[in-house]
Amino acid sequence: MAAPDAESLMRSRYTAFACERADYLQATWHASTRPATLDFDAGAKWLGLDVRRYVATDADHAVVEFVARYRVAGRAVRLHETSRFVREEGRWFYVDGDLHG
Repeated sequence: MAAPDAESLMRSRYTAFACERADYLQATWHASTRPATLDFDAGAKWLGLDVRRYVATDADHAVVEFVARYRVAGRAVRLHETSRFVREEGRWFYVDGDLHG
């Protein structure tokens, strides 16, 4: 089932990262920016997702700002990104994002 909006897709992609579901991540990544392969941090333990902002810029484009937290090798990591999404043929795709500090 396709995500109804970009925020829902962002949340499902977070879960896919936590479960190391490269197939889902690739399938929901826009073809124009999709990497050939994905690498996961070995032993990463995902701790939570905080969606800070969701803006539908028009019917087919949206921005989601989020902070994801995880721990790897005993070190806390905070990933803060503003992500861009596009909807094509009724399906939302992650395009790219800007990392913050």
